[in-house]
Amino acid sequence: MNTPAPSTPALSTQLIHAARAVQAVRQGRSLTDALSQCPAAQRPATQALSFAVLRRLGSAEAARAHLVPKTPAPEVDALLLSALALLWPLQSRDEVAPYPDHTLVNQTVAAVKQDQPHSASFVNAVLRRFVRERDALVSQLMRQPVAQTNHPAWWIKQLQHDWPLHWSAILDANNQHAPMSLRVNARWGSASDYLGRLAEVGLGGQLIDHPLLRQAVQLDHPVPVTQLPGFAQGEVSVQDLAAQLAAPLLLQAGPHTPALGPGARVLDACAAPGGKTAHLLELGDLEVWALDNDANRLQRVNETLTRLHLQAHTLAADAGHTARWWDGQAFDAILLDAPCSASGIVRRHPDIRWLRRPDDLTQLARTQSRLLDELWPLLKPQGRLLYATCSVFQCEGPQVIQAFQRKHTNARLVTPIGGSLLPGLQPDDPLSSPGDGFFYALLIKDQH
Repeated sequence: MNTPAPSTPALSTQLIHAARAVQAVRQGRSLTDALSQCPAAQRPATQALSFAVLRRLGSAEAARAHLVPKTPAPEVDALLLSALALLWPLQSRDEVAPYPDHTLVNQTVAAVKQDQPHSASFVNAVLRRFVRERDALVSQLMRQPVAQTNHPAWWIKQLQHDWPLHWSAILDANNQHAPMSLRVNARWGSASDYLGRLAEVGLGGQLIDHPLLRQAVQLDHPVPVTQLPGFAQGEVSVQDLAAQLAAPLLLQAGPHTPALGPGARVLDACAAPGGKTAHLLELGDLEVWALDNDANRLQRVNETLTRLHLQAHTLAADAGHTARWWDGQAFDAILLDAPCSASGIVRRHPDIRWLRRPDDLTQLARTQSRLLDELWPLLKPQGRLLYATCSVFQCEGPQVIQAFQRKHTNARLVTPIGGSLLPGLQPDDPLSSPGDGFFYALLIKDQH
C-alpha cells in the first residue's frame, strides 16, 4: 500500500505561522528563533512568506496606520500587516505576485477566523478597502521614507550620514533576493570543474571574475543543498562571495605580507558557523584555533569541519578573555570576524533591520574595540590580523580601526585591503561588493 504524500498546508495556515513569526520579530525575537517554533513541514513556506512580509513591513505598517489608526490586537495586527505586505505592489519586473488579490484576502480572513474570529469582518473590510484604493494609497504613503525604503528611520539617517552618495543603492539592495553562492573546496577540485558537475544535474552557474574568488561559483537559481553534487561529501559549501574574501585576504602573499607557510598558527576568534574556518584550512596546511563563546554555535563549526574532512582546535570560549584559553604561544595570523549589527547581510536576514536599535551600534563598537585590544598581544611581530564585520555602518568599520591605530602605533594598515564593500553599486565602483556588505582591514604588527 502506497503512503499518500503529505498535502501542502492551506494558505490560511501558512499565513498564521508567518504572522506569528513576524509578530515575534516585532517583539524583538530573531526570525530564526521564531521559525524554530514552526512545525518542520511548514517551515519552508512560512520562511518564504515571512521574508516577503519583512521586506515590506515598513510599507505595510504605514498602510495599516492610515487605514486603522488604532492598533488592533497583536495577533490580528500581525495577520493584517502580513496581508498588506503581500498585497503591496510589486517593486521590480523580476517579481511575481505569489497569490491573486482575492485569494490572499479570503485566506487571510480564513486565518483570522481560526485565531481571532470576532475580527474577521474587520480584517475583510480593511483589506478590501486597501485593494480598492491601492493605487492612490500607495502613491500617498510612498512619500514616507520608512514606507518607501522599508527600513527604520534611524537606519536611513545613519546610512545617509555614512554614505551620502550610496545610501539609496544600499537600501534598494537590501530589499532584493540574495543569490546563492558556492565555495568549491580547493582540496577537491576547481570551480570550473564543479560548474561541469552542476551542468550534469541540470543546474546553471557562473564563475566570478575576481582574483581572490577563484573557488567561487554563483548559481543561476537557489536550490536546496541536497541537490548540490558532492555537498555531503565535502566538495562544496554555501558561502556569500564577500565572506569568501576573508581567508585569501588573511593568507595571501603581497609586498608586505608573505604567504603563510605550512604549520602556521592561525586563530579564528569568532568562528561560528565555521565557513571562514573551513576556508582557511582548504587553502593551507595550517594549525587553526577556532573559538566561539556560544557552545551551541561552536557545534556548527565542528559539524562543518567534519563534513569537509578538516581538523581544527575548537574551543567554546570568549576570545576577549584570553587568560582563560590562550596557551601562551603567539599566532602568525588572527581572523577577527567581530560581532556586529549585521547591517550588510539584510537581504539574507530581513528581520535584522527591524531588530536593531541605534544604541546597539555603540555597544557593538565597544565590543569590537575590546576584542581588538585583547587579541593584538597574541600576535607575533610581523604577524597579521584581519578585522572583519558584515556591516555597512562606518562606526563598526573605519572608525573602530582608526581608534585602534591611535592606541597601537605598531598596527600598520595594509591598503587597499582596509575598506568597506557596499552592495547594490555599479560593478566599476571601487566600493562595490561582489556579495553582501562587509568591512575588511588587514593590520600588520610592526616591531616598534
